[in-house]
Amino acid sequence: MGDYHTYYTGTGETTEWDDLQVKFGNKEKPPPKWKPEKYAPEEEVTKDAAWLAEKEEEELSDLEDDFDDDAVLAEYRRKRLEELRQEVKAQQFGSVEQISGSDFVREVTNAGEEVWVVVHLFKDGVPQCKVLGMCLDELASKYATTKFRKIISTECIPKYPDSNLPTVLIYKDKQCVKTLVGMVPFGGRHCNPEQVAFTLNRFGPICRLEGEEHSNEPTTEEVKAYMERLVVDVMEKKKEQEDAGDS
Repeated sequence: MGDYHTYYTGTGETTEWDDLQVKFGNKEKPPPKWKPEKYAPEEEVTKDAAWLAEKEEEELSDLEDDFDDDAVLAEYRRKRLEELRQEVKAQQFGSVEQISGSDFVREVTNAGEEVWVVVHLFKDGVPQCKVLGMCLDELASKYATTKFRKIISTECIPKYPDSNLPTVLIYKDKQCVKTLVGMVPFGGRHCNPEQVAFTLNRFGPICRLEGEEHSNEPTTEEVKAYMERLVVDVMEKKKEQEDAGDS
């Protein structure tokens, strides 16, 4: 009947005695003998332009060192990465969306690299906020690569005075580049989209279409239009004060 003194050793091999013990329920059936998986070589991937075209932005960023010896593919990767970034910008923006205080860090501070963000601090019932808001709505639809957002002033800054409204914050790369308080920076109470764009562009290419050159120095025409509107606004405000004093 075989060697009854041979014991199970964990190799998956058993004696006739072991088999009988399992049959009569005196011991558990040992596990099957381990066998290594059959070797299957990895399929070789051809890293060409078609392969790169299927990659997402994050994957392309991680492949920076893969094409040090191939200038053509390295250049293709760079262009494809830029295309994806521009597509993301175009898809995300194009309107002035309202955010809450809890959204601010995600929507503004962490908006992304090289993204300009214009934030309008407003309150319903403040006439100047309505005027500026209409201008920003028009600019947002025209300059879709800039992110325009609006937030109720006291949700952004607790106890923020209404006398400072409207206020515009300009952000880029997690930094507040500029704070513009009131309507004077935009040419007064009767500003228009062109004047608002003129002011914003003093701090960067915020209201510029793709391929347009940008200079922080305004043109003579832009300065003239800005000053004309500001003078008219100051004169109208002075007349209102005089009329109020006479009554």
